[in-house]
Amino acid sequence: MARADFRHLCPLRVRYGETDAQGVVFNANYLLYYDVAITEYLRALGWNYRAHIATGVDFHTVRTVVDYKAPIRFDDEIEVGVRPGRVGNSSLTWALEIHPSGEDRPLATGEVVWVNTDQASHRPTPVPADLRAAIARFEAGG
Repeated sequence: MARADFRHLCPLRVRYGETDAQGVVFNANYLLYYDVAITEYLRALGWNYRAHIATGVDFHTVRTVVDYKAPIRFDDEIEVGVRPGRVGNSSLTWALEIHPSGEDRPLATGEVVWVNTDQASHRPTPVPADLRAAIARFEAGG
């Protein structure tokens, strides 16, 4: 995908503590960047995650993928693009890319899969209709 394929871009600046001895962002921090971007995407939708949790359901992360394309280093300004890749019955797949700020070249690509789960039974439950609608509106430009 290209940077323009993402309606939501989350700007971040790499902090020194996020890098490893090689001076490159430590691999686990890519997932942190993805998580922050997803949270900001939901905030941009105007969707209330806390209200969702209060109903007794929550999303469980069941799969994560990071494909490393080029090093990201301390003090780099980056943008994390996030968009829904697929909205299933009880799952939501997020497509993600990290780009240098203002550039199309991807530094990393990835995927995060969530399953909406009843917290008492630990069984899948449908993705809320209000979240589906909010995603559809946002991605359509509304």
